[in-house]
Amino acid sequence: MPEELRPTPSAPASVAPAGTPSTSGLLSLAVGVVVVAALYLAREVLVPITLAVLLSFVLAPLVSLLRRMRFPNVLAVLMAVVVGLGVLGALGGVIGIQVASLAPNLPGYVATIEGKVQTVQAATVGRLTSLAERVGRHVEPAPTPANPDAASSGRLGRASDQPVPVTIQEEDNNQVELLRRIAEPVLAPVETTLIIFIVAVFILLQREDLRDRLIRLFGSGDLHRTTIALDEAARRLSRYFLAQLGINAAFGVVVAIGLTIIGIPSPILWGILGALLRFVPYVGAIIAAALPVALAAAVDPNWSLVIWTAGLFVVCEALTGQVVEPLVYGHSTGLSPVAVVVAAIFWTWLWGPIGLILSTPLTLCLVILGRYVDRLEFLDVLLGDRPALTPVENFYQRMLADDPDEAQEQAELLLKQRSLTGYYDEVALKGLQLAANDAQRGVLGQEKLERIKRSIRSLVHELADYDDVEPAPDERAEAAAGSSKSEKDVEANSPPEHPPERAARAPGWDGATPIMCLAGRGPLDEAASTILAQLLDKHGLGARVIPHEAASREGIATLDPAGIVLICISYLEISGNPAHLRYLIGRLRKRFPKIAILVGLWPAEAEVLRDEQMRKAIGSDYYTTSLREAVETCLKAATSTAPGSSTSVHRAA
Repeated sequence: MPEELRPTPSAPASVAPAGTPSTSGLLSLAVGVVVVAALYLAREVLVPITLAVLLSFVLAPLVSLLRRMRFPNVLAVLMAVVVGLGVLGALGGVIGIQVASLAPNLPGYVATIEGKVQTVQAATVGRLTSLAERVGRHVEPAPTPANPDAASSGRLGRASDQPVPVTIQEEDNNQVELLRRIAEPVLAPVETTLIIFIVAVFILLQREDLRDRLIRLFGSGDLHRTTIALDEAARRLSRYFLAQLGINAAFGVVVAIGLTIIGIPSPILWGILGALLRFVPYVGAIIAAALPVALAAAVDPNWSLVIWTAGLFVVCEALTGQVVEPLVYGHSTGLSPVAVVVAAIFWTWLWGPIGLILSTPLTLCLVILGRYVDRLEFLDVLLGDRPALTPVENFYQRMLADDPDEAQEQAELLLKQRSLTGYYDEVALKGLQLAANDAQRGVLGQEKLERIKRSIRSLVHELADYDDVEPAPDERAEAAAGSSKSEKDVEANSPPEHPPERAARAPGWDGATPIMCLAGRGPLDEAASTILAQLLDKHGLGARVIPHEAASREGIATLDPAGIVLICISYLEISGNPAHLRYLIGRLRKRFPKIAILVGLWPAEAEVLRDEQMRKAIGSDYYTTSLREAVETCLKAATSTAPGSSTSVHRAA
């Protein structure tokens, strides 16, 4: 049997079975359980310290501003803390004044609410009661006892026989205990607030020293990574708090103005509460709206104020949450939407209402920690907003799942940032390389390979409507910045030059299909040839795809060379001594001695190209390691009578 037609023995599947948990994994799990338990048991101590740390992030920009104004460090910190206390005191005073102004009108508000409740009951429960009474008239009444007086006297007699319980209560004359009961609910929040501010003062005074101690404790062996982690945490938290503070303050101002126009009493109070309650995720906005809506129901006997007040909060919250916050925050938090919900549930269970308020900043710190600590990388994967899979891995996963529609959706998003050639080079070919590697080690069955081939053909067919052009300059710059690529990297993945006019082409290149795209012997090489043929067609060079079997020892005699000027051979996987490739090129040379041959070894990491002797042994006119180079080689060869005129591709000796 010819060499090319012999079935290649499949290597045994190298997927390792599930192993038992290692000691390191069990130790990590035990440490996690201990940490969670410590957070729960020590919450009385940790909550004030955490609030102080987060308060220091809020006041840090003001301290830095004062220090740039030549204020000493101690004075700058004290002034910032005094400003913070002054703001809290002013808000508390305004809230107290507004609440006091509502107190004289409370009886009228209660009467209005009772009237509305009676109206609603009459319209709902009253109708149900009358309906039940009408139904009850048609039901036979229950039998009554023969002597109701005797039965009643019997019950009274038995009741009188029961002893009457007597309790003796001593009058509480302990004035100290009474004073403690009154003062404790008032002094406890004040005490906690003072502790938070005192700890924040010391944190702000010792910022540099604490930073150095953290570096020494967690990352003295890698100062670069630790410094980047601390800087990113400080930058993200400060930006998040300041942005949230500004947005919530603007929300409160708009609400206060709107309630003033509507005519709700004490609009400043509800504006301040609305701004403060928006710091509480999810339920804060609902509570902020429920209070003024209830007051609107108490003020107006009708329902117009209630409708206007509820509409004001719905519109303001929708605009703030769906328009303003995405524009201001962007991806600054670094958390996925699911992570925000899960974090709110977890921290509320752990620390109660304070945990709900602190859930987002605390989870953000965990994500940043997982981004720079290898053992905690799972936190970034589970909670971060960065894609869990690279575009190449996502492409291959969609091919395995036989879902070309989602692969097409991903391709359309990526094509907004790169050309069609760049997408095929950066994503599709590397995804096919993963599939070829899995097929080589025997973990892809024939049925799965056929599904992948079918999905690839479907995707290439759907992308036929896209031109191989560079995206708009602003989109290209944004893509380069977002992916941290240099201009050189972006230029390497830009589309090739425009095709030459037919009149300027070399002899033989003006045919319908001057290029033959011949697939290698790998199971997915034909898919790579199909992609190359599509790109060549986009640039005005017709190509036809030929399967590998057509160039076998038996089939090459029937291969039609009519109109062919260049043969492009595609290989996705090639390793060791590629004798089959040399024999294939030898047969093509004998059959078509005047036709140039290009070998494309995708991707560029092919080890065979690093060996100079191996390149000489291949015996082709050109070899390339990317689709862009292959298309450029064909375009330049179309304007030259001698092969190898390209300067941007490798020429085999």
